[in-house]
Amino acid sequence: MAKILQPSSLGNPSSKRPPKSTRARTVDRGTETALDVRERILDTASTLFYQRGVRAVGVDLVVAEAAVAKTSLYRYFPTKDDLIVAFLEREDVEFWGLWDAVAARHADDPIGELQAHMQWIGERLARSNYRGCPQINVAAEFAEQDHPARQVAQQHMVTLRSRLQDIALRLGVPGPEQLAAQLAVLINGAFVSSGLLNGEEATPVLQNAVWALLADARANGG
Repeated sequence: MAKILQPSSLGNPSSKRPPKSTRARTVDRGTETALDVRERILDTASTLFYQRGVRAVGVDLVVAEAAVAKTSLYRYFPTKDDLIVAFLEREDVEFWGLWDAVAARHADDPIGELQAHMQWIGERLARSNYRGCPQINVAAEFAEQDHPARQVAQQHMVTLRSRLQDIALRLGVPGPEQLAAQLAVLINGAFVSSGLLNGEEATPVLQNAVWALLADARANGG
């Protein structure tokens, strides 16, 4: 089996950020650019949003942790909603970047691609600091269907199902739409149920579930 690329830290923004005390000490304010300030604000907010939830984190806390003026935050993110959307959009870029890299390694092997995705997703679920999928977490916090953050989260789910359907079509199974829906439920269910799996269980559980879904799709189509 081809070596699987290591997953990015989507779903674990805190794993790629230095602690706030280190972050504050290492910033050279004399050479810091506007982009640096924006990224520092977004880094800080992403960590806080992921660890505590977006509703529990106010802009005052983000400003204090990022060691910036409130005017700086509002210069780059006019509202808290803009900051939440930026957090989700950056996580989307990382997630789909990893997905595409894995897919490219299995361009002619849809089963291999599907199982490779289950591997890195399973590895992510096994992390001690894993707190779930950011998009699912944020969607759960906003009941308003037209909230901009919820719309970003919902688009993530639409994209996931579309990509899974592309794989199902390449597999040539009957009812690719149904298989894609089942796979999406499997993945999203794993994201919200990670606490039910111990250590290294996640990857084999996901991969075995994929085999079962494929066998069922082929049997029903025959």
